[in-house]
Amino acid sequence: MTKYSPFVLSVLRIITGFLFIEHGASKILGYPVPAPMPFHLFTMGGFSGVLEFVGGGLVLFGLFTRIAAFILSGEMAVAYFMVHAPKGFWPIALGGNGGELAVLYCFVFLYLFFAGGGPLSIDGLIRRKA
Repeated sequence: MTKYSPFVLSVLRIITGFLFIEHGASKILGYPVPAPMPFHLFTMGGFSGVLEFVGGGLVLFGLFTRIAAFILSGEMAVAYFMVHAPKGFWPIALGGNGGELAVLYCFVFLYLFFAGGGPLSIDGLIRRKA
């Protein structure tokens, strides 16, 4: 199984990036789910939407993966402590503060910061050519 680990890392990165783009797209474009508030770039929601859309795309394609993942991990930590933690201690959605996705994304991005994009990434392609 160990020989498949780098490829599974790439799959984790691709799926995470794709799902994260959806969060940004909903805030910026109102698609695939309408945003709860109108998009304004110079607000926390607008800024986070741009980070999620652009950063999610970088993670999806594996370009500047470590930098993007580090920034997105920080964004998710800030989101958790600013939006979710004031609602209560437990991050579970039902009866808690609803921050479980923020925590999970934070640590997946932190892992990608240390692990990199894997072999199926633009970063990996550039590294192989060098």
